[in-house]
Amino acid sequence: MSIAQNKIKTLEDGDCNENKVFYQAMEEVICSIAPLLESDDKYKKYSILERLVVPDRIVKFKVTWMDDQQNIKVNTGYRVQFNNALGPYKGGLRFHPTVNEGILKFLGFEQILKNALTGLPIGGGKGGSDFNPKGKSDFEVMKFCSAFMTELHKYIGPRIDVPAGDIGVGGREIGYLFGEYKKITSSFEGVLTGKPYFFGGSLMRPEATGYGAVYFTESMLEMEGKNSLNGKICAVSGAGNVALHAIEKLLQLGAIPVTSTDSQGTIYDKRGIDIELLKVLKLEERTSLDKYLLIHPEAKYIPVEEYQEGCHAVWDIPCYAAFPCATQNELTENDARNLVTNGCVSVTEGANMPSTPEAITIIQSHGLCFGPAKAANAGGVAVSEFEMAQNASMSKWSFEKVDEKLKLTMQEICKRVALTAKDYGVEGNYVDGANIAGFKKVADAMIAEGI
Repeated sequence: MSIAQNKIKTLEDGDCNENKVFYQAMEEVICSIAPLLESDDKYKKYSILERLVVPDRIVKFKVTWMDDQQNIKVNTGYRVQFNNALGPYKGGLRFHPTVNEGILKFLGFEQILKNALTGLPIGGGKGGSDFNPKGKSDFEVMKFCSAFMTELHKYIGPRIDVPAGDIGVGGREIGYLFGEYKKITSSFEGVLTGKPYFFGGSLMRPEATGYGAVYFTESMLEMEGKNSLNGKICAVSGAGNVALHAIEKLLQLGAIPVTSTDSQGTIYDKRGIDIELLKVLKLEERTSLDKYLLIHPEAKYIPVEEYQEGCHAVWDIPCYAAFPCATQNELTENDARNLVTNGCVSVTEGANMPSTPEAITIIQSHGLCFGPAKAANAGGVAVSEFEMAQNASMSKWSFEKVDEKLKLTMQEICKRVALTAKDYGVEGNYVDGANIAGFKKVADAMIAEGI
């Protein structure tokens, strides 16, 4: 039995429901890097795989706060500091009812390899809470963020661990978290990224992940000899930060993104999504997508109740390129079959692990270009590191400079992944290429620094 198979069995034997997505991420990476592990004995000698899949530490704490009705509420906070071989721990904070230790271990592990692929000096981590900011007043969100940072500040720092935003944590939440950090420490430093621009944030941070996914796709299509996105129909899932800016960049490049989704349904506008209206609905009014029809009655809204079993309406719409940008495991085996049947050429993961293993197998077996999350959605953390660099030097970069550096970074990631896949005999397989390239960089650093 191989090293990889042994490790998968160990994980399987100790698995629990909370760790399902963590195990899924482990299995994908371990299977991808099996040729590397078997071909070079140094990784076995230094027990790199055994060391890499266990976080350096997991911090779990109680968060007590008071709502607008003077009721005392209790949530659980976490920070998973996974690996800092390449630099300080770096990864977002997620505020969502589904957050648990297993979810954050999965996200933190993915972050290690994703950050390694950027070529920037950052390690991997993740954190968050089961707090739900939806439906909460600004004051309630502020009170929660203050209570959360009261505990979190003990474990973070600009050369230790630099959190950012994620689902449920945008500029508002980062602002409150940073404000509390300053009150506690009396220090103005780059301990959080995604801050509002006027007190240390970088231009283009909100756009970075969505823009980066599109830049990666353009580069991947070029490398694989496919047509560009210009004039092509694109399907995008999600209506959060990543999806909105993926849609925006697609429109800028001349593509025609026709969909957006939220937890209640899918909007389909065959003329192309009205991005300004979508931003108003989701960023300002924080309302359902069905309100899109009030301005554009000719569009179509498909509620969740009308989805076919095991499918999502967004992936049944014919498109040239698909961008799953909502959440993990949203693109199923049946969805992948629909994409293939409808002539899709490219699938790029904007969210973290949004495609099931079965879906990926179908996509790859039918020759579609497939950009995995750890490579394709690395734009967000890349610009976060740009923000760290600006904070360290107390400087500000222009939007154009950040955008150009982001585009170059995503092109370099794509090239690195493609060449690695070719070097290891799996040309065109961007999943294996990304996993091998990311793992090798982190593993070599771990060996160099000893135990």
